[in-house]
Amino acid sequence: MAKINKGTLIIKKILKILGPGLITGASDDDPSGIATYSQAGAQYGLSTLWTAWITFPLMAAIQEMCARIGLATSKGLTTILKMHYPKWVMYLMVLFSFPAIVMNIGADIAGMGAVANLIIPKVEAEYFSVFFTVVLLICIVLFPYHKIAAILKYLAMILLVYLIVPFLAKTDWVAVLKATVIPHVEFNKDFLGILVAILGTTISPYLFFWQTDMEVEDLQEKQKKQKNILIASRRMFQDMRADVNIGMLFSNVVMFFIILTAGTVLAAGGVHKIDTVEQAASALKPLAGEWAYYLFALGVVGTGFLAIPVLSGALSYIFSETFGWEMGLDKKFHEAKGFYVIIGISLLAGLSMNYLGITPIKALLYSAILYGLTAPVIIAIILHICNNKKIMKEHVNGKRSNILGTLTLVLMTVAAVAMLYFQFF
Repeated sequence: MAKINKGTLIIKKILKILGPGLITGASDDDPSGIATYSQAGAQYGLSTLWTAWITFPLMAAIQEMCARIGLATSKGLTTILKMHYPKWVMYLMVLFSFPAIVMNIGADIAGMGAVANLIIPKVEAEYFSVFFTVVLLICIVLFPYHKIAAILKYLAMILLVYLIVPFLAKTDWVAVLKATVIPHVEFNKDFLGILVAILGTTISPYLFFWQTDMEVEDLQEKQKKQKNILIASRRMFQDMRADVNIGMLFSNVVMFFIILTAGTVLAAGGVHKIDTVEQAASALKPLAGEWAYYLFALGVVGTGFLAIPVLSGALSYIFSETFGWEMGLDKKFHEAKGFYVIIGISLLAGLSMNYLGITPIKALLYSAILYGLTAPVIIAIILHICNNKKIMKEHVNGKRSNILGTLTLVLMTVAAVAMLYFQFF
């Protein structure tokens, strides 16, 4: 009985700690991520499994830095740049962030429309995309995001079915272990393109802004409830690190098993290139049979509803901090009009991309690649902020954070440069 009570207390403690980090991790496995990981598995089998254990400590380190900036300063990334750096640095970050985030929103909306069309073929995917855009906009404006996320994170749990499929299919576990432990790289534009896409959709710039602002809002919420809290305590920093690590671990475990599922089911079945959502959904057939399409559709729509408010919110935080507007997803529309207008514009801009003639799968993959190209610039800025004592005071980076942050910067820069080189030469 004592052991049960102790286990219950540990679970309750973990659940209490979980917050912005878990939501960030769950939203990282958005439709763009699902498509990218599925494409990697189908095209290259198990060859990219090693990226899961390499990206976990790197993305956890970067997200922890962003969260620490929020807790230490009570300000978002854009506000920090506005206060302490030349204006061109802030505008450079906005310039690099805006196209990638809008394309990601458009790709996710298109992906949601495509899976809905898979279930109800009589209704065109474009109509579903418009419908989802309107529903998202209404939900974001009318309801606090934390309440939406509390419900939708359970839909995101559908992604955990990918953990089951490899055990039902014929899986060579020795080959899985080998592919996981020994990195495999092919020096051609297609493989490097997938590698950059994996890095980009895993270590995504929009999550940097989101994590920082969510920590600020979380701290402000705690300050309202406990008026004696003026600054973040050491305990808050410890809980934040645990929250971030758990969220990023969840994200990477799902990533690993999506690649593994696609590699063992699709690649083994002769599907080496995913052009439609139907092909991506068929990876779940060993578990769900003909219901695989419905299961896949629920997962994509659920993660889309979880991730798109994060994407549009991140973009709106950037603009609101740049121009000094009221902001916050828990504020009413009349309290933060500019903030919600930007969200509306970003959703409509994303929706308009559906009419450019790019297939949903390609759009999802292209947005991941664009992140991979833009992330190094923003990571370099984050590293500089976290080593600036004037801003971070006693919360500057330690040796471990600087090593992991620098490795992330180098890895993403080398991958992006190599991809561009093989693309044009």
